Amino acid sequence: MAKGGKEAGWKIRAETPDDMAAVEALVAESFGPGRFAKTAYRLREGVHPESGLSFVAVESGALRGSVRFWPVFVGATRALLLGPLAVQSDQRGRGIGIALMQRGIEEAKTLGHRAIVLVGDEPYYSRVGFRPVPPGKVKFPGPVNPARILGLGLVDGVFESLEGDVMRARIDDPVCAVGAPVGPR
Repeated sequence: MAKGGKEAGWKIRAETPDDMAAVEALVAESFGPGRFAKTAYRLREGVHPESGLSFVAVESGALRGSVRFWPVFVGATRALLLGPLAVQSDQRGRGIGIALMQRGIEEAKTLGHRAIVLVGDEPYYSRVGFRPVPPGKVKFPGPVNPARILGLGLVDGVFESLEGDVMRARIDDPVCAVGAPVGPR
């Protein structure tokens, strides 16, 4: 699979503060205003992405894609929430999204994270190792199709034991959102 670089025409690098406006514009273009109503957004509201786990794909100075990971708990287990993963609509199919996830997963392992969860399409995300979570084991706050809850264990045995409510690991900025509590300390 493409990892970026000269052969692909684009390069993956860590997101910087200078990328923030372009990343937000890409996410808005990719997901529209409906993103604010999604359960996963409630878990990200008021929380900064996990340090060192936000990446962008750039080509000829243009932002082509981005991915971020957020701190959550699944029950008592610290985990990451993947998303949003956004790729420019005219750049999809080039492997950018897969390469962004691969980079994030590799770095998450290096940093000692144990598990990643997301809400998404299994045929796509299975390409980097995500599997459906057994029904009823992982519960997001708010409406989520249980068949779209996917998980990836980064250490042996954690996927099999992943169970409980998905909660924010912390709140960095004051928010008034309801339905996304903070998990155990």
